Amino acid sequence: MLAAAATGCLLALLMYPDSNADSKRQTSESIPIIVGDAIPEAAITTPQDFDLFWKEQTVASGDSLSLIFQRANLSAKEVYRVSSAKDGKALRNLYPGEKFRFGIDSKGELVELHYIKSALESLIFTHDNGSYSAEQRLREPDVLMSYREGVIADSLYLSAKKAKLPDKLIMELANIFGWDIDFVFDIRPGDSFSLLFEDRYIEGEKLSPGNIIAASFTNRGKTFNAVRYKNSKGFSNYYTPTGLSMRKTFLRTPLDIFRISSGFNLKRKHPIHKKIKAHRGVDYAAPRGTPVYAAGDGKVTATGYSKANGNYVFIQHGQTYVTKYLHLNNKKVRKGQVVRQRQLIGTVGSTGYATGPHLHYEFLVNGVHRNPRTVKLPQARPIAKAEKQAFARSTGPVLAELSEYQEATQLASAQSDSASAN
Repeated sequence: MLAAAATGCLLALLMYPDSNADSKRQTSESIPIIVGDAIPEAAITTPQDFDLFWKEQTVASGDSLSLIFQRANLSAKEVYRVSSAKDGKALRNLYPGEKFRFGIDSKGELVELHYIKSALESLIFTHDNGSYSAEQRLREPDVLMSYREGVIADSLYLSAKKAKLPDKLIMELANIFGWDIDFVFDIRPGDSFSLLFEDRYIEGEKLSPGNIIAASFTNRGKTFNAVRYKNSKGFSNYYTPTGLSMRKTFLRTPLDIFRISSGFNLKRKHPIHKKIKAHRGVDYAAPRGTPVYAAGDGKVTATGYSKANGNYVFIQHGQTYVTKYLHLNNKKVRKGQVVRQRQLIGTVGSTGYATGPHLHYEFLVNGVHRNPRTVKLPQARPIAKAEKQAFARSTGPVLAELSEYQEATQLASAQSDSASAN
């Protein structure tokens, strides 16, 4: 184990030379690699490493590969040669925060390029005989299980932030239970949540969190539980403890809940003016431009504009169900198009008869309007029979661990209440 750790450290030194000192300098500064006696000869990959000087650039918003190379004083010719290499297409879509390290020899020529997409993934381009070859390097993080819980006092987002949950996990939590709970209308003060998730580390540095492994959400006295399971084919999904898929035929809320709660809710004390229109559908007030998703798989039967409905989209789901989305700011699909559940179909607006930006959502069963929040939906699919034993072996310990954390919290709370009473 010690040998493996030492090897990992040496590889890190070679991939990111003098990274600690480098982070304190200007990105355009040349940094020589100093190879000391502590590094064994076997760790040195090529003789040319002795002659390389390194420059680092961090991708900023609006950056292109040409701009980054220009800041590193490298020519357009080098840009073309690198981008034309195998895996060079990966350099077309850059994201702010990613890093480039340029290994330049004494002649000013680019010998190595490290495209660092994250702490776990890098793409290394090496110059050889006038062209570049590419190698992907992946690192496995250390994973620890962490637990969080909270009680809803205002919105899911604000309460989850108080529980020190990052945005990524709040969004994932809403997505996991989004088939059962309408997070705009159904949430009440006193509702609660708890979850086990992956905390990831690389050489002691904490990374962004991994996946939620198990979660529980109590809404209006009813508790929903979910657990993550990877099947024999390598596909992961969330299931109930009995093996029913959390993913159902329809979403309870067809718009970006996270966008509403994290942005809209922070600006005003009571931002979501909720109103149920009898017999016809539900209005969701939300910021203009909020993404609207298809509630389920289906085919777009109509798109257009009318004086009353504004911009609208209608979707047919099999022979039984139709969903309608009105007052959209713009439409992202066309008539006849087949759509998948959670596919973007438009954005919230205030077109037609609308006093403010909102989505009017209707749900029809055999041509009859039903309340989309309460209508009984088709049953979720159970896990395959061939997976049942493996599912039980994999998820049983995780669900037991979640339960232990919950019981420990309840016990501590009871003891605290007892001490206060005395």
